Amino acid sequence: MNIVQFLHGLFPNVNFTNFLIIDLIAATTNALNGVLLASQPDYYWKNHWTVVGLLVLALFGGIGGGVTRDILLNKIPGAMTNPWYLILCLAAGVVGIVLGNRAYIQSQKFHDRLFSFMTSFSLPWYAVIGVQAGLNAHLPEIACVLLGVVGPTAGRYLIDITAGKTAKQFIRGEWFVGTAVLTSLAYLVLAKYLGLTIWPATLIAFAIGFSFRVAALWFGWEEPMPKLPASLVGELPKRESLKEKMQPGWEPEE
Repeated sequence: MNIVQFLHGLFPNVNFTNFLIIDLIAATTNALNGVLLASQPDYYWKNHWTVVGLLVLALFGGIGGGVTRDILLNKIPGAMTNPWYLILCLAAGVVGIVLGNRAYIQSQKFHDRLFSFMTSFSLPWYAVIGVQAGLNAHLPEIACVLLGVVGPTAGRYLIDITAGKTAKQFIRGEWFVGTAVLTSLAYLVLAKYLGLTIWPATLIAFAIGFSFRVAALWFGWEEPMPKLPASLVGELPKRESLKEKMQPGWEPEE
């Protein structure tokens, strides 16, 4: 019995497919990551989100990428036709609120570390399913990769804009968009050119994207910036790597 048959046995009224299952995983993990993001000090202290506000941000993070992807494909978004998207994203939002609160009770540094790993885990799922959506629509390869980038980044864009911050896609960071591109290219090669079925291609591409993102966070790899006069760029603040954050004596800056 495969996972589709197992879920169909539990929920006979839902037409589960491999695509739907992976898309639901992408939505749920990104919803959880969205709440953990909104619980970061520089996001929360300025805004003082309510519980309802955090749940809405969970929806932004969870279905934002999928809705944007489906609109680009001229489709009614799956989140509007299948209630499981909203149910799972709201459930992930509740888990994120409780988990984020308990993480801060333990320590802020535990929360920071948890968010670092969670964002690495959630990002590749939407990348692979975006590429698969493009392949299903018989789009050119470059358009498939574009959908693979839109999926995992659109939700973060909505959260950043709502929080009054510059969107993560456009500023210094540890290969946020680059991870989406790498994962998308890996899935495209595995699925289209090597002929792997959806689950093996997904898991391999996920492992590549997750490993690269964690390595970028661990070693502090960042996207290159343009060469501009120092008077224009100013002094760049130091960004702490995940390796530094994992040291026993590390404490987050106030």
